[in-house]
Amino acid sequence: MTVARSIVLFVLAAVAEIGGAWLIWQGVREHRGWVWAGAGVVALGLYGFVATLQPDASFGRILAAYGGVFVAGSLLWGMAVDGFRPDRWDVAGAVVCLVGVGLIMYAPRSG
Repeated sequence: MTVARSIVLFVLAAVAEIGGAWLIWQGVREHRGWVWAGAGVVALGLYGFVATLQPDASFGRILAAYGGVFVAGSLLWGMAVDGFRPDRWDVAGAVVCLVGVGLIMYAPRSG
């Protein structure tokens, strides 16, 4: 159950961080206004909070692993929201990152 909880938290963190960055992008680059940017700032703060709920207590490990989730999640977000179509190298890179997440977070450790 701990691995499942961890994965759900990574997904929630990705939605908050990527969504927050996207909202700021929309507010500033797409001229949608400060309300959009402000909502993005709130979402980014929520991301920081969600990351603290991971079962592992190591900040460095959590953020390093989350980096891989961020890479894959950003490609998925772009596909869902902006019509981005990744090529095979994008997909291969995301798979490599997710394998890294698995190794960093869920590999058996002694001690």
